Amino acid sequence: MSAMSTRVDANSRPLRRGAVVASILALAWALAGCSSSAEDSGGEADSMGYAGREEAAVAGDAMADEAAETEDLGGDGAADSDRAIIVTGSMYMTVEDPIAAADRAASLVEGAGGRVDARSETAATEYDGGAAWLTLRIPANGLDSMVDRLRGLGTVDEFSTDSADVTQQVTDLEAQISTLRASTARIEGLLAEASSIRDIITLEDELDSRQSQLESLEARQRGLDDQVSMSTIDLSLTTEPVVIVDDSPHTFGTGLASGWNGLVAFLGGALVIAGVLLPWLVTAGIVATVVLLAVRASKDRKRRAAAATTAEQAPPEEAVPAGGPSGRDD
Repeated sequence: MSAMSTRVDANSRPLRRGAVVASILALAWALAGCSSSAEDSGGEADSMGYAGREEAAVAGDAMADEAAETEDLGGDGAADSDRAIIVTGSMYMTVEDPIAAADRAASLVEGAGGRVDARSETAATEYDGGAAWLTLRIPANGLDSMVDRLRGLGTVDEFSTDSADVTQQVTDLEAQISTLRASTARIEGLLAEASSIRDIITLEDELDSRQSQLESLEARQRGLDDQVSMSTIDLSLTTEPVVIVDDSPHTFGTGLASGWNGLVAFLGGALVIAGVLLPWLVTAGIVATVVLLAVRASKDRKRRAAAATTAEQAPPEEAVPAGGPSGRDD
């Protein structure tokens, strides 16, 4: 039996012995009735005869195995202490960067032989820094050490685990699978020996039914094995919420203080802007002055040149006689 098998409770031994004895007596009575019926019918056999012999043989083997197990437990007084436990849990943590922490958690689990069955992320907003959720499957024998390593990602706000003992289910499944396998093997043997079409059809139908049941039980067993061997932890990673403070004024004093602070902030901002613009303004002023002077100098040169040209084109003045314009002396 695997590591998930469990020991049988010593208090149930008398009950199990009684059940074994009762089952053996019931089987003997059924076989005796089948034998007398077969003799009364002249030894005629049909398809149900094959199924009856197969069922009786399988039941006998199962009861023999159970009786042997009971005797072994009663003889040495020792029992297997291993239990099949399914462990599930949840961990809520506050971290600085949920996405980076999720990557780190996935790396730790996968490095330990586990896996990530599900993962979801939420982008950061103005109210929080985002979040991440992971469903981690961790080997059961390393769960405690992995939880300790996950604690190093941030602050653990809440952590809880729950366990379920499925030892009886595992044991029952193993017994049913073992019985069905033996039953299937015997039906296959009877099918190989069958000669009539009726027997072959009946045995094939019975074989298909047993194989379908066997596959279903084996699937359930694989599911239980996975749940027992790999514990499940739901990990939630979030950041500290952003606290929004309402600092709007509600009284005259707070309004006055808010107005004064606004004025100071405005003047400070204006001074900053002036400091940024001052080098540009000075440079622009210098350039404008140089351009203005150049324009004025050009205009002065043009004015002087025009005056000189006008003076050259004017006729010379005639000399006036000493006696006046008439040329006579008064």
